Amino acid sequence: MLDQRKKTDYVSWAFLIALVLFAIEISFFHPGWLFSIGLSVALLYIGKQSWPRRRGKVLFWLGGISLVFHMFTMVTARLIVVASLFYFIWKFAQSKQQPTVIRPVITEATSGKEEIIERQPLFCNVLFGRQATPEHVYEWDDVNIQTGIGDTVIDVSNTVLPKGEAVIMVRGWIGHVRVLVPYEVETKVVHSAIVGGATVFGHATEQLFNQTFLYQTPSYQAAERKLKIVTSMMIGHLEVKRL
Repeated sequence: MLDQRKKTDYVSWAFLIALVLFAIEISFFHPGWLFSIGLSVALLYIGKQSWPRRRGKVLFWLGGISLVFHMFTMVTARLIVVASLFYFIWKFAQSKQQPTVIRPVITEATSGKEEIIERQPLFCNVLFGRQATPEHVYEWDDVNIQTGIGDTVIDVSNTVLPKGEAVIMVRGWIGHVRVLVPYEVETKVVHSAIVGGATVFGHATEQLFNQTFLYQTPSYQAAERKLKIVTSMMIGHLEVKRL
């Protein structure tokens, strides 16, 4: 909780400092831009209010383009972009150092009407960081996560899949997804990437550019236990390997 508060404080301070820098630059170097920026905001507001009509869409996009143009001609905005890029690179390098090991915990909770079981998922949504299943035996739960920058490693050989179709769904920005599957498990893979590729059981695809790759083992439909893997990455590679 303390770390989360610190992160929130850092973001708040960074936002306030950015506002102060913008105000100083506009006041001392571009005082005439106050009218232009105000006009752009007004166009955005009017266009949003009358969005269903063509005039509203034209005004909205005109205000948005004008605002972006004015913002990125300012030195402060350029500094923020450069600082953000360095921060993303630094966090990505940190995520490569040590994976976050997720150990599932099962807790029981009761409501006023009936008893329910509250379960902690194997993975959580993370903006930065590398996640991996534990190296010891663990209880399986379907995976449905969104990631920012970092790698995800899912070892299915350390668990027992339930009867039916188990699902792994990962959507991320930048990184790699690695899934280790036992030999006896029939598998279906759906991988989509803006830039990237996939290697499924030794079969490597060519570089993907805004494409979707689909693979399915021959006995998948009739299998009693099967695994469906759905991944979507902006930039990244999927590896599915037998273990």
